[in-house]
Amino acid sequence: MNTLNWAYALPLIFMAVMGLALLVYVILDGYDLGVGILLPYASDTEKDVMVSSIGPFWDANETWLVLGVGMLLVCFPMAHGVVLSALYLPVALMLVGLILRGTAFDFRVKARDTHKTTWNRLFAAGSLLASLAQGWMLGAYITGFQNDAWSLLFSAGIALTLPAAYAMLGVGWLIMKTEGSLQRKAARWGRRVLWPMGFALTGISLASPLVSQTVSAKWFMLPELFALLPIALACATAFFAIRHVLRAPHVLEAGYGWIVFVATVAIFVLAFFGLAYSIYPYIVIDRITVWQAASATESLAVIGVGVAITLPVIIAYTIYMYRVFWGKARALTYGL
Repeated sequence: MNTLNWAYALPLIFMAVMGLALLVYVILDGYDLGVGILLPYASDTEKDVMVSSIGPFWDANETWLVLGVGMLLVCFPMAHGVVLSALYLPVALMLVGLILRGTAFDFRVKARDTHKTTWNRLFAAGSLLASLAQGWMLGAYITGFQNDAWSLLFSAGIALTLPAAYAMLGVGWLIMKTEGSLQRKAARWGRRVLWPMGFALTGISLASPLVSQTVSAKWFMLPELFALLPIALACATAFFAIRHVLRAPHVLEAGYGWIVFVATVAIFVLAFFGLAYSIYPYIVIDRITVWQAASATESLAVIGVGVAITLPVIIAYTIYMYRVFWGKARALTYGL
């Protein structure tokens, strides 16, 4: 009986940890991808401050992606094979974007003035490419990797939506980490991107039941329908909280700009839990359940020892890093 309990519980535990890692990645790397997407709209001096605001964090943020994908590989090898095979091209494009970002970040600081513009453009292009690829991957995942016209349109819709949502995270981050004219400019960027993000996310949410019978069944069954309503209401509340703060300069000046970032994160978290509820118990929607994809119980038990050691270290390091480097950003320079 005890073995049967562990065989049931361990895949769920590892699925939760993997989901947590990917959620944290989307939030943490999402804001620095958003800052990169916004980079072309800033002056040269502002670009230096924007890059400085993410400088100590962006590379470490990607640790969560490595953890999430690594757990997919070792804990759910069957799903890993299906997912990575279906998403080979967008994964490759995402990696190209991340490599462009990393290269441009290091070279832009020491580049001559005539070359710095090129590295700034590559940093922005890499950020946008990685965001588009991640959006396509999410859309393809929700549709179960179908290749019909509606599924492809849905994936394209999310690919266009995610950069807007990341840009909103980037706006919230810049409002917290900068001051003066750049902070005010970030608020203007936020007012421009807020409604496109809201309309896009609403449209994607309404389209989800149309492209997936599993999602449709979960959303339109009673009493489950009533359980999902608070998520929609909470997202709407967070959206209008963002709108209020962005339209009220005195609120920003009073030090409440953090509400923009926190409310955007809340929308991401609520959307994540809504998605998790919609696809459960599948890890590949309509094809492979969590238990079918999981490694042997004995293997998961051994992996669990490593995760129990590694995960607290990553969490502690992340918290420590943000505490050490918190505060307003200044232009980033390297000694020569």
